[in-house]
Amino acid sequence: MGEIVKPILRGPLRMRLGKEYHILKRRWNWVFEKKKWASRASGHNLEVSAEVAETVFKHKSMILRPLKDVEMYLQENKRTNLRLAIEHLNNVVIRPGETFSIWKLVGRPTKHKGYLEGLVLKQGEIGRDIGGGLCQLGNLLFWIYAHSPLTVKERYRHGFDVFPDVNRKVPFGAGATLAYNHIDLQVKNETEFIFQLKIWMDETHLHGELVCEQRLKSSFEVVERNHIMKQQIWGGYSRHNQIVQIETEANGRVSERVLVENHAIMMYNPFLEESA
Repeated sequence: MGEIVKPILRGPLRMRLGKEYHILKRRWNWVFEKKKWASRASGHNLEVSAEVAETVFKHKSMILRPLKDVEMYLQENKRTNLRLAIEHLNNVVIRPGETFSIWKLVGRPTKHKGYLEGLVLKQGEIGRDIGGGLCQLGNLLFWIYAHSPLTVKERYRHGFDVFPDVNRKVPFGAGATLAYNHIDLQVKNETEFIFQLKIWMDETHLHGELVCEQRLKSSFEVVERNHIMKQQIWGGYSRHNQIVQIETEANGRVSERVLVENHAIMMYNPFLEESA
């Protein structure tokens, strides 16, 4: 773990054509893939009670985060983009054998639908695009699903670590980047239970909660392992780790599985940051 090839910077035309190619390819796969997709079920609502349904895990993340060299209007626009997206995700039911996909549910974020210009990362640099800021949604949902028995089938991470760990609440790389529609977060319900996602916003935070129709016989913890920072032979710095899920069953049996590995080029000198 640790070696990263120096990235190749591609031109705007190449980036645009490549993006549309992958979008069309994913749409083609949606038509012919033999998957059962999770959906919003009308009238289906799992209410947590002392006897039946239980909260598997809940989490929240701050919506407005002042970032160096990032204009705050992009953060304000993110609030609008998140509100539009979660309208398609709140109360989604994930039945046994079904796969949850953010983009299959949300669709393409466009100006016509009300999405605004927001923060995006392009080849390690801060940029702006319609629908920007939805990666916060991917980060929140990955962290929730990582604390459940649902199986992560598709998840991507930025190839660049842009911001230092200031007020970080979860381990580095414990999230999921998004770009319509080929960079997605997908999880499959390979259990015998029904789950429901509840997601909402208030003035300050994005909230998410995963509910199960029955009480689970296991509890889940997520930890970071094998975290290293190193200098590459071409001069840049990189960061690497593993995100590991620890499952504890009712009988005391403990098992672990690596959910994801992260390898990212750092856009700042970590050793200068630490000494400062």
